[in-house]
Amino acid sequence: MRAGDILKAIVGIVAVLGAVIVGLLYFPVPKPHVELGAEQVCQIAGFPITNTLIASWITIVVLLAIFILGTRRMKMMPTGLQNVVEWIYESLYNFAEEAAGKENTPKFFPLFATIFLYVIGAAFISLIPGFDTIGDGAREHFTGAFAGSYTGWVVHEPLLRKASSDINFPLALALIAFASWTYWAIRMIGVRKYSRQFIKLENLGEGFKLMSRGDFKSAPMAFFMGGVDIFVGFLEFLSRCIQIVSLTFRLFGNMLAGAILLLIILYLIPWIGGVPFYGLEALFGFVQALIFAGLTLVFSVIATTAEHE
Repeated sequence: MRAGDILKAIVGIVAVLGAVIVGLLYFPVPKPHVELGAEQVCQIAGFPITNTLIASWITIVVLLAIFILGTRRMKMMPTGLQNVVEWIYESLYNFAEEAAGKENTPKFFPLFATIFLYVIGAAFISLIPGFDTIGDGAREHFTGAFAGSYTGWVVHEPLLRKASSDINFPLALALIAFASWTYWAIRMIGVRKYSRQFIKLENLGEGFKLMSRGDFKSAPMAFFMGGVDIFVGFLEFLSRCIQIVSLTFRLFGNMLAGAILLLIILYLIPWIGGVPFYGLEALFGFVQALIFAGLTLVFSVIATTAEHE
């Protein structure tokens, strides 16, 4: 490495450390106010409008604008925004095709892509300055190490807050996903084959047949196996219901933790100290969107597969 490059690296490190020290000593920030539930901003016709709901509406508007502008004037040789939109579409479609197969991808892709884009859009938009920092609050006193006492505005009810930090956001997506793959399962393999994943009465019926024939030696084993089948079917049904819980709390927990992490880091290391964590939070947003959408795709494949397959 050349001497000039080493000098530039040293200057950059010193500048960052200097900014961190100055932020810690002379520009204190108030303690963050963390609230688990979403805060109500206003009411429309008696319906409460929360800060997370507003953020989700903004996400929808931004996504619609991107895809409408990107596909408004389609060209054979894509350029600009159309190129980006087509790259996103092709990447997601290829991913879905690898997991679900060519036959099922056209059915599952709209839900998979919508969930992925919605979750990652909500995560990325929440990184815009103003989230969790603008809203109703109160003036409070806080002190820097050398700069004395300050009176600053502490936000208690932010106008905008990350949509996925509200449990209603992932819960709604999980319920929609559950209803969708249940509908597809009934349409594709039929009610009888789908219900056989939970209700298995063959061995139980065989036990009654053996009892009616007077075969009291074989009947108990058939009844025992029938009881095992019923228990296994109950566990399978319970696992399908737990899929809703796992999808909901995985996304909610990670996104809420990320939002709290940013607030705490900006309090402990004001100003420049939070920059790397914004990149980390963007990565977490992408990973969680891919996991939620990917699991929805996998659960859809499992639900629409007959028991013997």
